[in-house]
Amino acid sequence: MREQYHTAELSERDLAADPMTQFVHWFKEAAASAEIHEPNAVIVSTATPEGRPSSRTVLLKHYDARGFVFYTNYASRKGRELDANPYASLLFPWHPIARQVVVTGRVTRVGRDETAAYFRTRPHGSQLGSWASDQSAVIGSRAELLRRYEELAARHPEGEQVPVPPHWGGCLVVPDAVEFWQGHENRLHDRLRYVREEETGGWRVERLAP
Repeated sequence: MREQYHTAELSERDLAADPMTQFVHWFKEAAASAEIHEPNAVIVSTATPEGRPSSRTVLLKHYDARGFVFYTNYASRKGRELDANPYASLLFPWHPIARQVVVTGRVTRVGRDETAAYFRTRPHGSQLGSWASDQSAVIGSRAELLRRYEELAARHPEGEQVPVPPHWGGCLVVPDAVEFWQGHENRLHDRLRYVREEETGGWRVERLAP
């Protein structure tokens, strides 16, 4: 299975001065596309200290000049791997518009105030789910999970504030490189990557062969 991409050229002169500004441009275009259902769906890849990788799709919940924020159970597989090896890769697969964004960088936890502020915006059921699921742990059955959820729902009915789980919170990916990929015919894709300059904190742009 193969598809030819018919898109406009992406040149260095088209890029913003920094990757977060460029990401804002592309994210808005992805969000405006009727073909992309969840433009904030992102594949997060982590690895153990021994280099054994794992990947999963999560939802990006915030981005700003600092970087990219998603939320998780810190005791999950990705949470444990990030504790031991605090680096991750993010991949935004916007295939319908022949674009990808790939981010690599160091990961830190956001502050508890920031986590609590976001937690309060979640639907009541999602708040309960954060308590009900010991994410990545082996469980005996789905019935076991549902029973735990129902117990929590009885304890914290709709309209009542659910406490923020201490084991749950935000992860901030601080980018050291951000690649913008634009697909073209004959696999002659554009790949422009921002790389952080350690000395100045600024960014340089380099073109990669497809």
